[in-house]
Amino acid sequence: METPDPETLHRYLAMLAPGTPLRDGIERILKGRTGALIVLGHNRAVDQVSTGGFSIDVSFTPTKLRELAKMDGAIVLSGEAERIVTAGVHLMPDASYPTEETGTRHRTADRVSQQTGKPVITVSAAMSTITLFLRGTTRVLERSEVLLARANLALQTMERYRARLFEQTNKLSSLEVQDQVTVKDVTFVAQRLEMVRRLDAETAAYVIELGTLGRLLEMQRQELTGRLDELGDLLELDYSDPEHRIHLDGLTELSAADLLEPVQAARALGFGGNDHLDTRVSTHGYRQLAQINRLPTSFASRLIDHFGSLQELFAATINDLLAVEGIGEQRARVIRDGLVRLAESAYADQMD
Repeated sequence: METPDPETLHRYLAMLAPGTPLRDGIERILKGRTGALIVLGHNRAVDQVSTGGFSIDVSFTPTKLRELAKMDGAIVLSGEAERIVTAGVHLMPDASYPTEETGTRHRTADRVSQQTGKPVITVSAAMSTITLFLRGTTRVLERSEVLLARANLALQTMERYRARLFEQTNKLSSLEVQDQVTVKDVTFVAQRLEMVRRLDAETAAYVIELGTLGRLLEMQRQELTGRLDELGDLLELDYSDPEHRIHLDGLTELSAADLLEPVQAARALGFGGNDHLDTRVSTHGYRQLAQINRLPTSFASRLIDHFGSLQELFAATINDLLAVEGIGEQRARVIRDGLVRLAESAYADQMD
């Protein structure tokens, strides 16, 4: 049995998030201290492991789920938890499916999920816990206050890492203006960008599990991660060429420890045999041009193709810029003024 992909797991966690009808019904069961075994989805495989019980096929409501949980046996819902299909069911999965669970209800849930491919939820009255079993994967749902605390901590950490990312990005900009960039400088920016991405993925998972309670956190998360994908794309454009491409996705496969090692990170990015981190590299200038207001993205490629390097662009006069297809006098002045401001800002940062 294949383990579920993150998207599938997140879909079911969203169905169980606070504020959803299913979670409301489960919370009522917990308060009633009766416990429950719930199969989320009905197919032939579920029928094959089911004996007894009775078919009701009624629309789902939290109250109905709570009342049916008072009886012995499992409850089978439709895949989207819109209907209650059967109740009072005795589940008899194949005992050959391996499980490390010890309790009868949890062992049954684990094996049923492995055999049928459907998620199974257990509600433990004694432990006051909700557990999701999905194709051999077990996930205990945390209390909302615990999730909120973890999500807020992840957001605070992501905010600090984001600040460090932009400090390193500003340093890279200054070095680009001076044409003093090394493999190490690009790697440092890419490392911090990947760290922020990982924290973002962790926070996004908390938001899913929090349901309606996570709306404010989602707004904060989006604010912190705005334009980070664009930064990654521009870095790849700036330090790639037809024979040698840089890929930030290469960092996703690194462990946390390897990501912190500059040599390992540089190789994963695609700098190849450049074991020497002080090897000089030059930028094409896409990221610098993206900082000029009112300059359409399409013009950046024309300028870079025409001048060949960022240094040539900085040296270009108004007349030089007018030689580029589609660049009129007004736009040429906007570009020239923007480049001057970028150079001044870079030198100012250097002095600081």
